[in-house]
Amino acid sequence: MKLDDTDRKILDCLAQDGRMSYVDIGKVLGLSRVATRERVQQMVKNGIIEKFSVVINSELAGKTVSAFYEVECEPSALLSVARKLTGNPSVASCYQMTGPSMLHVHVLVEDFHQLENFTNKELYSMKGITKVNSHILLRRFKSRTGLKL
Repeated sequence: MKLDDTDRKILDCLAQDGRMSYVDIGKVLGLSRVATRERVQQMVKNGIIEKFSVVINSELAGKTVSAFYEVECEPSALLSVARKLTGNPSVASCYQMTGPSMLHVHVLVEDFHQLENFTNKELYSMKGITKVNSHILLRRFKSRTGLKL
């Protein structure tokens, strides 16, 4: 499916407010509710819209410590390590990066005691991990909540 300007504008509306109704999107773009609904459903069907979700302010929800880890793994253990990490409720995201079997992991926890437990009990004890670098977030300037098209 090739996106046109109207599709991009619909995606912009949904990125700003995922609960925006088809009627309200249609008013912004000069479309009917039915035309808007059909376009959104087509983008869902084609995988352009993967899912609708809520963006939670982690700090206000009690997860006040945000840390990023660069986790180097033995090449044969990368998928196993990634599966274990993504199963952990403290892991917000996990990506395979370029470099020597590298994972980039974002962790959200309530306090530094939980961060220490995650680091020592989860990461350092996991088989297949060869090196861990950590970075604690001080301030967030921008967070991805939608792709600007």
